[in-house]
Parts: sequence; C-alpha cells; structure tokens
Amino acid sequence: MRALVVSDTHLGPGQAPRLLDRLAGLTEGVDVVLHAGDVVDTSVLDALAAIAPVHAVLGNNDHGLDLPERFERRIGACRVAMVHDSGPSAGRAGRLRRWFPTADVVVFGHSHIPWHETDADAAGHVQHQVNPGSAMQRRSQPRCTVALLTLAPGAIEVRIVPVATP
Repeated sequence: MRALVVSDTHLGPGQAPRLLDRLAGLTEGVDVVLHAGDVVDTSVLDALAAIAPVHAVLGNNDHGLDLPERFERRIGACRVAMVHDSGPSAGRAGRLRRWFPTADVVVFGHSHIPWHETDADAAGHVQHQVNPGSAMQRRSQPRCTVALLTLAPGAIEVRIVPVATP
C-alpha cells in the first residue's frame, strides 16, 4: 500500500491545478492520499481524489469544511492516524503516542516543517510520526515537500520528498 501525504496546501478556489503540477511524477502507484489539514477549499480534495481515495482532517484555516479533527483507521496492514496540529515540539512524541496509542503511523501538519521520527513504547510497538511539510508554502524550509509512505505488514517506509516548484 502506497500513500501520498500532503498538508498545509492553503489553496483557494481554482488553485488545485497548482498542487497537481507540483505532484507530477509522485502520484503513480499511489493507493491513498492523506491530507493533514489546511486544505482551505474542497476543490483541492476533489483534485486529489482523482489520484486515489482521500482522507483529510480539519486544519486551523479550514473554515466551513466538514472534516474531522482527528482520523484513525486501518489502511492496508497498518493503523494510520492523523491530526493537523500536534502541539509544541517539546513532548510531541509522547503526546502523539497518548492520543493514538495503537497507531503505526501518525501524520500531522501545521508547522510546514517536514519531520519523521519513530517512537517505541515499552512493549516495543514502533510508531512513525510524520509531518510532510507543505507542498505549496515552504516558509523557512529550503524546499516544499510531501511524504510518501509504503505501508506493509511489519515494514513501514517513510520518505520526505521535495516537490517541483516553478
């Protein structure tokens, strides 16, 4: 199972093609798209749905969108969770583990800072915690990014990938 993970696209009506242009070459073989919030306009989710089924959560800029604040479900062989704002970086790993104790992967956004870390609990369950960065607004980061996940039983691969920018 292959997942494309995006967050913080911040695109208004009619702007979804800009995102799709940046994702060119990254969407082949994608089975699911995860959007960790700050979608801003539903046309972005509609455009992503042309790639694969989409799951999204509500971001702080998603006014009027009917999205859950948190998401958790089995995707392929893995339990995947998602929230937009993971809170301060201090204590993040423990906080995400408390919020989603059985998740194999927790996706979040908000900071626009790409990040991947693993957290193992006392029983040895490894949780991947992933922020894909932003495909549209790099802010202080050197590049705009997304994440690609390969979800297989007992083997999760996380890649933070720069996207093409004009």
